[in-house]
Amino acid sequence: MPRIILDCDVGIDDALAILWLAERPGVEIAALGSVHGNAHAAIAAANAQHVFDLVGLGHVPVAVGAAAPLAQPVSISGHVHGDDGLGGQGPKAPLRPFAAETAAEQLVRLARAEPGAFSLLATGPLTNLALALHLEPELPRLVDRVVIMGGAVTVPGNITAAAEANIFHDPEAAEAVFAAAWPVTLVGLDVTMTAWLGEAELARIETDPRPRGRFAWSILQHYVGFYHARYGIRGCALHDPAAAMLLLDPGLAEYSDWPVRVELSGDLTRGMTLADRRGVPEEQGAAERPAVRVATGIDRDRVVGGFMDGLLR
Repeated sequence: MPRIILDCDVGIDDALAILWLAERPGVEIAALGSVHGNAHAAIAAANAQHVFDLVGLGHVPVAVGAAAPLAQPVSISGHVHGDDGLGGQGPKAPLRPFAAETAAEQLVRLARAEPGAFSLLATGPLTNLALALHLEPELPRLVDRVVIMGGAVTVPGNITAAAEANIFHDPEAAEAVFAAAWPVTLVGLDVTMTAWLGEAELARIETDPRPRGRFAWSILQHYVGFYHARYGIRGCALHDPAAAMLLLDPGLAEYSDWPVRVELSGDLTRGMTLADRRGVPEEQGAAERPAVRVATGIDRDRVVGGFMDGLLR
C-alpha cells in the first residue's frame, strides 16, 4: 500500500491532486504539511482540512509549515489561486487544531519511526524539506522516494522567463533538496503544461452533481479564468495532479537522470532549474552531484483520462 506524506501550499491544483489521491484504492495519505506559496502556510493548512473533510479524511493530521522562504521575502500567488488559495471557496477559519509540531518536524518524526515506509509528494515551495534535512541529515535514507512538482528544465518558466513558481518561491531550499542524496523525481513544466484540462473535461466536471464535483467545479472557475487571461485558452494545466499520478504510476512519463542545480544569484535567472545534460560527469564537479530523475515527456491522454476517471469516480 503506498503511504504518502504530502507537503503542499494547498491551492487549487493541490486540492485537485488530493481529491484524486483520495479515490485511489490502497493509497494512504498519512499526513500533510503546509507551506507558503499558493497561500499563506496557515491558510494552506486550513484548506487541507477543508479538502480532507470533503473526501472523508478528516482524521489525517495537518501540520503548519514554513511561513516564509529561507532567504527572501514571502510571496503569495493570489492572482493564480485567489486570496484564500481556493478561488474564494476556502474555509473562513481552521476547522480544528493543527498538529502540535511543524511540518518539518512531522516529516522527520514519521520518517524516523518507520524508515522507508513513506513516499513524499511535494507540490509547493521546498522550504519544509530543506528544514527537515537540517533537522535530520539522514532523512534521504529514511524515505522511500520523493516526487516534486516544480522546475522547468527544458522549457521556459512560468513566474519568470527562467523560473517555475514553486522553485522561485524558495530557490535556496530547492538547491538544498536537489543536492541531497535521496531518490528525487522532478515533475516540472516540461510535462505538466502538456497535461491540459480542456473544454471537454471541464464540461464533464460541471455536470457532476456530487459534493466533490461541485467543489472541483467551484475552485476551477478562478483557475481557469487565470489561464484564459494569460493564454487565451479556456482550460488549465494539471500541475500537481500530474505529479501525484506519476508518484503512483511512473510509467505515465519518460525520464532522464541529470544533476540539477538552482540558480541563486542571477538577476534574470534566479530560481532557474539547470540540469547538466552534457553527459560528461567528470566536468566541473558534476560527478559529485546526485542525479535527479527529470520527467521529460508524458502521456497526456492517459494522465488527463486517469485524472477524470478518478475525480468523477
